Amino acid sequence: MKNVGFIGWRGMVGSVLMDRMRQENDFEGLNATFFTTSQAGQPGPDGAPLQDAHDLPSLMKMDILLSCQGGDYTKAVHPGLREAGWKGYWVDAASALRMSKSSIVVLDPVNRKLIDEGLENGIRDFIGGNCTVSLMLMGLQGLYEQDLVEWTTSMTYQSASGAGAKNMKELVSQMAELGDAGRYLASDPAAEVLELDRLISAKLNDGSLPIDQFGAPLAASLIPWIDSAMDCGRTREEWKGMAETNRILGTEAHPIPVDGQCVRVGAMRCHSQAITLKLKKDVPLEEIEALIKGANEWVEFVPNQKADTLARLTPAAVSGTLKVPVGRLRKMIMGPEYLTCFTVGDQLLWGAAEPVRRMLLILLGRI
Repeated sequence: MKNVGFIGWRGMVGSVLMDRMRQENDFEGLNATFFTTSQAGQPGPDGAPLQDAHDLPSLMKMDILLSCQGGDYTKAVHPGLREAGWKGYWVDAASALRMSKSSIVVLDPVNRKLIDEGLENGIRDFIGGNCTVSLMLMGLQGLYEQDLVEWTTSMTYQSASGAGAKNMKELVSQMAELGDAGRYLASDPAAEVLELDRLISAKLNDGSLPIDQFGAPLAASLIPWIDSAMDCGRTREEWKGMAETNRILGTEAHPIPVDGQCVRVGAMRCHSQAITLKLKKDVPLEEIEALIKGANEWVEFVPNQKADTLARLTPAAVSGTLKVPVGRLRKMIMGPEYLTCFTVGDQLLWGAAEPVRRMLLILLGRI
């Protein structure tokens, strides 16, 4: 029986991971130890005392460590473990080790072959990828597998959950304040809509809304900037699109160009993406549809019709599920090799917790 240590299990991603593992009975057949950065000695979820997440001797007793604690924790603890000679497997939802040559970015429905080769070659660090990248690849796996994609642009509509639990709460607080401000006008059939618009616009700009987390109102608005600035006018979130896509696909020697704009919107926990692809050749739309449908068991093809789109291709329809629907598929007027589509996925599931959960199951020999 493997000794598996869990760190960061109380955070947002960690909580989703724990829920998934309980739903699927993943704790059966493993010896779980729960670590904490702040409450060592207190009872854990299994009733046993929580262990100190900075105590290297305790961590080194584990065959596998799964961390959802964040990049700062990884940077503080992981090097010391390896320098002390720990040979166990490190599975991490944070980004700190994604670009390390000694790690593999995991998304097993897409890159299981790469994961298996890494295990055979002694790789011991397995890292979950960027949420938008993982969700894009889950949806369009069939096209990338057939080497049909020359380049990609992904214009993202990213939810509050991607920024953290405090950001989700701030969004709801902003919504509540805007609702309170405009309720009497919105419920009055005789009220002028322009008066309601002026009231809401004034509320958005009078400095009274909580913006400690986002830095600007997100409710009834959007924020076209995510993460820190990098070269060529990109943000780090936009840089990850190309860097991590090719890490996951194993195409770094001949990278597929990926670029776009990352935008924060007022969805709670689902990221959406409007994607444009330049294909390497003209492929009939029916074949493209079949490739998308057949790639993995979670992708769902949504016909390019209004009723289906409204019912199945929105954050509201997808939140809390493992579905990755792809719709609005069509050829573009620029030419038969140009393709556009739209996809949605839960940022906390396939975008974060599920890839590391499944990597743990791979290490346990269960999938």
